This record gives sequence, C-alpha cells and structure tokens, in this order.
Amino acid sequence: MGATIPESGNADDYETGGWRSERPLRDIEKCNDCMICFFACPESSIRVENDKMVDFDMKHCKGCGICKQVCPRDAIEMMNEIKACKLEEK
Repeated sequence: MGATIPESGNADDYETGGWRSERPLRDIEKCNDCMICFFACPESSIRVENDKMVDFDMKHCKGCGICKQVCPRDAIEMMNEIKACKLEEK
C-alpha cells in the first residue's frame, strides 16, 4: 500500500515554468522586500539574496499570480508571457 519514490529529486530536475501564460513583474520602487511573496509562492520561484527579493526564477514560475495576490504594496503585476518576451527582446 502507498507509493514508492525511487530517488529524491530537486527543482533543477523538474522545471515547470515552460508552460505559463503570464509572468510576474516586480516594481522595485514599490517593493519593500517584505518577503510575503516568497512564503506564498508554491514553486519557490522567488530568488532571494541577503534577505531581499532579487528576481523570479522563470524556469519554475508557473504564472499562477499568487505572489501578486499576496503583495501588500501592489508591487507585482502579471504580464502576458508573449508581451513580456517581446519587451525583453528590445
């Protein structure tokens, strides 16, 4: 009864960000690094250095928008993935 996990995995082996339709964008001016988004993100896609948010890990972000929902300062917005990619190309 039950299941067997033959070997442990990690997030590097299971990238989940390839199929999102929206991606989070952070407004650095509004963000106060409260880290609520870090604790709320189900994919652990918030990159942190020195106790401050530095970026989103797009290899794992599914674009669920939970980070936006929990942000008390409206510092995160969700943008259509195609539009975001076009902005990055410029």
